[in-house]
Parts: sequence; C-alpha cells; structure tokens
Amino acid sequence: MEYKNESLKKYLDDLSARLPAPGGGSAAAMSAALAASLLSMVLNFTIGKPKYAEHESELKEIFRKTEELRLKFLELVDLDVQAYISKNMRDALNIPFMAARLAFEGIKFCPLLIKKGNVNLISDVAVAAALFESAFVSARFNVDINLKTFEDKKLAKEIRKELAQKEKLVRSIRANTEAKVGKIIGR
Repeated sequence: MEYKNESLKKYLDDLSARLPAPGGGSAAAMSAALAASLLSMVLNFTIGKPKYAEHESELKEIFRKTEELRLKFLELVDLDVQAYISKNMRDALNIPFMAARLAFEGIKFCPLLIKKGNVNLISDVAVAAALFESAFVSARFNVDINLKTFEDKKLAKEIRKELAQKEKLVRSIRANTEAKVGKIIGR
C-alpha cells in the first residue's frame, strides 16, 4: 500500500481500523508533512510579492527545502507502514528517528517566516510549528518504544540523548513562534 497515492480518507480509514499499520510512526510523518506543506503555502503566497522582494532568493531556497521535506515526510508515511507490515524492527526504529530529525529541521524555518513571510499567513506559520512539534514528539514516542528491544544499549543511549536535546529546542521554537504570532495577530 502506498498512501501517498491514495486519498486522505483511505489513509484515515486505515489508521482508525484494526490494522497493524498505519500507526503512530506513520501519523507522526503525516503531521510533519502537513507542517511542511503549510510552510510551502506561506512561501507560495510570499514569493513574487513586491513587499517581500528583498528576501526573494532566501525564500526561494527555503521553499525548495520545505518542498523537499514535504516529499520526504510523505515517503516516510509509507516506509513506516512497510516496516511494520514486514516486521522490520530496525526500520521501525530508523523511520521515526528520521522523521524526528527532519521535523527538527523543518521547525527551524518558522522563526524566519514570521519575519520574512507574508504577514497575512502568519497564523499558518504557528500551525506549522505546532504540527512539527507534534510530529517530533510523536516520532520520539515511536523511537523510544522501539529502543526497548534494541540490543545496542550504547547507541540507544546516544539516540535518546540526541532526541532529548532536540526536543527542548523544538518545544522552545514552537513556544516562541506561538508567542510572536499571538502578539502579531493580537491574541
């Protein structure tokens, strides 16, 4: 099953069904894909506007990266499903770990888009930050449960340490994004 070529309804129907996959890892990747898509939308409404012309080249590069992330997350939705169906526990660990790392990279665009993105879509930047945080935390839960059966305890400790450090930053970026956007929109 490749959900990237199916309807959202099909994915949600299967996610809610009594099936081994899709599950939490796939849902984490889907949340991150939604976040990256929102940032791409903000950029699509910013690039080419005279008001934001001084940032045009930087915004085009960020757009390229958010689109790349969006496609990677969509791929991870399917890879996570395949890992569980095939009972490949190494991939069941690696895929949410990759999703967490990529969500960390994606959320770092939010502060910049508050400053340089189309102000009319500023709330979408906050929603993207919330979705990236959700994706990161969700992916981390999947990593943590899969690490319980991981034999290399030293590597497991390193992975947990990396994710704990990144989670602090992810939560901080989301909170700061929310506060700044809230101030801009008068919340």
